[in-house]
Amino acid sequence: MKRLVVGPMTTPEYNEWWVRRINDNTPNSSQENGQSIEEHLRVILSELKIIRQDFERRNADLEKNIEQMEEEKINLKLDIDVQKLEIEKLRKGKNKAEEELDSLKTDYKKLRQSMKTVRLGKTSEQWPAKIREEKDKVDRWEQKFQEVQTRNEKSLSDSQREKCELKNRMTELERSLRQYQN
Repeated sequence: MKRLVVGPMTTPEYNEWWVRRINDNTPNSSQENGQSIEEHLRVILSELKIIRQDFERRNADLEKNIEQMEEEKINLKLDIDVQKLEIEKLRKGKNKAEEELDSLKTDYKKLRQSMKTVRLGKTSEQWPAKIREEKDKVDRWEQKFQEVQTRNEKSLSDSQREKCELKNRMTELERSLRQYQN
């Protein structure tokens, strides 16, 4: 295996130029400039002070924004909890209405069965009117149930949509909060 040995790739003229360039970057206390090193450093320090104050002001503004976003996040979480409670309340109401309707249907069937077996002393002309009356009652109860169920479903879907919107808003706020913190 052969190896190639290479020496420095710079020329003496380049080295000389490089040394002069480095020396040119060092500030000299020349009378031409009219400003001493101390005065130059004071100017730099005052500029640093201004930059620092600007940084502190921006930092304070960002901290204020973060606090506001955290408060809004807490409020949104509370709103979500309230929506969950309302949804649960509507579900319970719907379940109760369904149970009552089932109970009414069962009672109606039992009543019809007992009427068939006992006849309750009514004449054959009175029974069709009584049956029609009971059917009308059942129809009214079913109509009321349908109205309540429709209202509950609409309210439930509205609450779920609002809950979804609140979750999306909370996610957006959390993302913004993370961006401000980074």
